[in-house]
Amino acid sequence: MKIVSWNVNGIRAIVKKDFFKSIGAIPWDILCLQETKAQDHETAEALQTGGDFHTYHNAAAKKGYSSTAVLSLSEPKGITMDMGVAEHDSEGRIICLDYDSFYLVNVYVPNSGQKLVRLDYRKQWDADFLKYLKEKEKTKPVIVCGDFNVAHRPIDLKNDKSNYNKTAGYTQVEIDGMDNFINAGFVDTYRFFHPEEIAYSYWSYRFKARERNVGWRIDYFLVSESLTPKIKAAEILPQYHGSDHCPILLDIDI
Repeated sequence: MKIVSWNVNGIRAIVKKDFFKSIGAIPWDILCLQETKAQDHETAEALQTGGDFHTYHNAAAKKGYSSTAVLSLSEPKGITMDMGVAEHDSEGRIICLDYDSFYLVNVYVPNSGQKLVRLDYRKQWDADFLKYLKEKEKTKPVIVCGDFNVAHRPIDLKNDKSNYNKTAGYTQVEIDGMDNFINAGFVDTYRFFHPEEIAYSYWSYRFKARERNVGWRIDYFLVSESLTPKIKAAEILPQYHGSDHCPILLDIDI
């Protein structure tokens, strides 16, 4: 099974670019999208000419903000939205698909914001999201993918020293949050295969950052440790454009 995750930075904008051409070129069985910035009917309308797949979407209460979607060639046993914590459940950030042998969780983790105004909230989100994942894991293994809005290690961003504890996505609070996921038994699949490789999944639209490869790796596939023997590949796909993020791919025998 090939699973692809992509922060599209606006589903209505990206479908006017080469989105359908890109997802036609990338092999996938399930495609998880973050930051669709659309209500459910708007996402459905944007995707309606894209092919023969099941679509699921979770819109934020605030229009044009956050939100997630999943495209799947096979129908899951069940779908749930959000994590069941009222404080977190109005921004359309989680879709969980229930398959026979695993859960797949698509997530768009909150950004800590300009001047780190949401950093305290982000710390609570990370703690609550980890509890949610561990509760799921009691039943069967979990694959979680999406934009985690954190560069975990210095290798994961171009300018680590100038951003440390100053920029959203590379504060110690956020790094500790990712450490907690890893220490709880979730495996960063890209680093599992590529422990020393410098590769990014996000580039600012400013200062020709993508052209200069001044980027961040903030998009992840994390999996329950029991699934690691089944992983065939974990890749970042920077050749695909249309967003300030590129897609990432997990190939797993499951």
